Amino acid sequence: MAATGTEVAQQQIDEIEALSSIYGEDWCVVDEAEKIYCIKIGDCLDQPKWTLCLQVILPPGYPTAEPPIYQLNAPWLRGQDYTELANSLEEIYIQNLGESILYLWVEKIREVLVEKAQSSNSEPDIKKTTEEVDEDSGDDFLLGYQPVQEDPVEILNFITSESQEVDEELPVIHHGSPLTDRRSTFQAHLAPVVTPRQVKRVLEKLYENKKIASATHNIYAYRIYCEDKHTFLQDCEDDGETAAGGRLLHLMQILNVQNVLVVVSRWYGGILLGPDRFKHINNCARNILVEYNYVHSVEESSKPVGKSKKIRKDNRKRTEH
Repeated sequence: MAATGTEVAQQQIDEIEALSSIYGEDWCVVDEAEKIYCIKIGDCLDQPKWTLCLQVILPPGYPTAEPPIYQLNAPWLRGQDYTELANSLEEIYIQNLGESILYLWVEKIREVLVEKAQSSNSEPDIKKTTEEVDEDSGDDFLLGYQPVQEDPVEILNFITSESQEVDEELPVIHHGSPLTDRRSTFQAHLAPVVTPRQVKRVLEKLYENKKIASATHNIYAYRIYCEDKHTFLQDCEDDGETAAGGRLLHLMQILNVQNVLVVVSRWYGGILLGPDRFKHINNCARNILVEYNYVHSVEESSKPVGKSKKIRKDNRKRTEH
């Protein structure tokens, strides 16, 4: 028998209490109402050399039907290190479907940090590496679970309104091949971007197309690498398709793409697709990233998507807009 909402909520409460007891001051409640937490993890208790912050959101269906939404933050974490660690966390989730996994995630991360400390005598070089960060001190991390009523183009105004940059040229916009399933059609659009202003301009240009503007959802995500700060500006938007933007951004993080905006339009055909709609959104995005050489090969990009597919098949309780 499937767990009730009350039982799932109690499982979350029990796990949170246990983690708080285990990790003490390293466990931080960011927002109790939104179920957002942060865990500071180090390679040792006294003066750790390698540290990482795991930020998680516990969605209503976790742990029985939904995975945690997570962000890995560390000045040294980038490229292959980030991909390997993200893949390890997804493997743990798949191997323990329906079970509480945050403790397993924390200890896996600690294991990785201990290995780094043992294999290297030097301190992490944070000046020459990148840090996965979201804009606006982490508020954008919640976009996947906050309904946004405004026009998706308008949510970028707060980013660009105070910018002193000159207006850049409109980037070239590419369009992927449409995919249709049970009368719903999905199509990806891609543009190279290096500033939030360019993101805004591309979105405005896309919405000038009546067909795109009439789509039921226009989900997007972008990642921009800032060389001067060694960080990523990144953001996502569901446009009414709950959690789709966060999933799209997660895919782009796993593939380690940068300086690109991906928009996936969906025209709803009247038949509910369930979790398959997330598969189609990410597959369209992956295919256009491969087509325009943001991902080196289909094989490189297919592995993370395959894992995500397994996750989504277990995500049967998520409602569809």
